[in-house]
Amino acid sequence: MMEEQSLDTAGGGEQRVKEEEEDSDNRTEMAAAPDVEEDEDEEALPHSEILDIFEEGLAQLVQDPLLCDLPIQVTLEEVNSQIALEYGQAMTVRVLKADGEIMPIVVVQNATVLDLKKAICRFMELKQQREGGVKHISWRYVWRTYHLVFQGEKLEDDKMRLKDYGIRNRDEVTFMKRLRKK
Repeated sequence: MMEEQSLDTAGGGEQRVKEEEEDSDNRTEMAAAPDVEEDEDEEALPHSEILDIFEEGLAQLVQDPLLCDLPIQVTLEEVNSQIALEYGQAMTVRVLKADGEIMPIVVVQNATVLDLKKAICRFMELKQQREGGVKHISWRYVWRTYHLVFQGEKLEDDKMRLKDYGIRNRDEVTFMKRLRKK
């Protein structure tokens, strides 16, 4: 009787091994099948639909309290800036234009005046793309015609850090027209 049980057990073991092999084969086939389906799905969707799906997901992501200040057509650069701002790695400099508009410009903590100028250029480019309007701004003309001023002091040295001028998070910098030299 013991021999029969051991034979039954041995036979059952073989059967279990065969079942496990079949299961693993089925899992392998199933695992390979989604790859094929994903490839077909990727090829089946046109670029415009994929872009729409991505933008919908991005719009949902932007509704997060951390990222709610960002526009719906957000760029990766803006998301990274906002995250850096939340972690204290960046600061917002409010730039006041002559027409009274305030531009919130995000720069890294140790930014120079040149970094601020580049960030202003990028901010305006993105704004123009989103709202339309002027196609090209001559920044060379802008920086020849206007100064950036903080508390009455002109930010003239592009290599100097904003911190050295005393500019901190949420401080206001003004665009001020240069006086003509005679």
